[in-house]
Amino acid sequence: MNKRLSVIGLAVAGSLFASAAIAQTNSIGLPPTLSWSAYDVGSGGYNQSVAIGNALKQTYGVNLRVLPGKNDVSRTLPLREGKVQFSANGVGGSYMAQEGFYDFGAPQWGPQAVRALMLNSSDQVLTAVAAGDAGIKTPADMKGKRVAWVIGAPSLNQNITAILAFANLTWNDVQKVEFGGFGASMDGVANNQADVAFTSSISGKAYALEKSPRGIVYPVMPASDKAGWARLQAIAPFFYPANGTEGAGLSPAKPAVSAAYPYPVLMTYANQDPKLVKAVVTAMVDTFDGYKSAAPGNAGWAMDRQKLDWVIPYHEGAVEYFKGKGVWTAEHQKNNDMLIKRQQVLADAWKQVKSRQHADDNAFKQDWMKTRAAALTKAGMDPVMASW
Repeated sequence: MNKRLSVIGLAVAGSLFASAAIAQTNSIGLPPTLSWSAYDVGSGGYNQSVAIGNALKQTYGVNLRVLPGKNDVSRTLPLREGKVQFSANGVGGSYMAQEGFYDFGAPQWGPQAVRALMLNSSDQVLTAVAAGDAGIKTPADMKGKRVAWVIGAPSLNQNITAILAFANLTWNDVQKVEFGGFGASMDGVANNQADVAFTSSISGKAYALEKSPRGIVYPVMPASDKAGWARLQAIAPFFYPANGTEGAGLSPAKPAVSAAYPYPVLMTYANQDPKLVKAVVTAMVDTFDGYKSAAPGNAGWAMDRQKLDWVIPYHEGAVEYFKGKGVWTAEHQKNNDMLIKRQQVLADAWKQVKSRQHADDNAFKQDWMKTRAAALTKAGMDPVMASW
């Protein structure tokens, strides 16, 4: 009996100690439940979010509710409506939302005051891939080849447009082959209906192409080609040079000298509570060892991989954290201030367009793009036009 009581006492004491530890750790300001949206169930972004949620639960006793969404709008809408506090989004729901491009140029949306918390810069590449038997070693070799155009996916097509520009090419220099979706476009390359499509190196379709009779090739885009990168980033400034070692046909010994951008982007809106934002960033950094190997690509959340001068501004709560760690520089602040000013210029231009009458949605879009470009140019900023 005494032995049983001793065991029970130790168990209770251990439980109380664990509860006290969680309560003490949670003094950083995390609520009992966090909610954020992510890509659909089974996607890389969703799987990463679940892994992060498990680490938060074990360390802080916090529940992370992940709301899946199939596209940029369905991930951003619950964030705008306050249904979730954050979103593990893509370049569409972050940069495109800020700029008012594509779906975010519709009358019910407009440029959004988005803010970053952290970016995942993993070892994958997000780029145009080619069939191994198509004779494509660089973007210049895409001339005359069959290139996938995904209907209803303007951001994917914009990415291809930018990669063509790297070699000073346009869609007029290639054979455009239309597909109904991303998966169909990659299947089209594997089935010899096209030669090039856009993908992530860690997507299942990239691995399928690698294993197909045609094989997979990543056209070389060296960082040393300054002119090429200037042309690419003039169309898609969210890209940066990357040596990818994770994905189909890739390894540290066989990297892809190519392009990438952060995915996912953990983001929110400018009006989110700075204390909550700082607490989430703190938790993401402090629990990194608990989730870094729990899902493919999670290593990209590491503190030393953060790109603090990207194309959307960081939230003030995140900035406060980075300042406390001594990694936020005057140049980072200058870039952040410029991006916040850019968002204000875009918001003012949007108000002008919304105040006017338009015959139809096409007239509205044309007015928005013209007004947007004029406002940004007047402010000394690059309009970066979308290819709608």
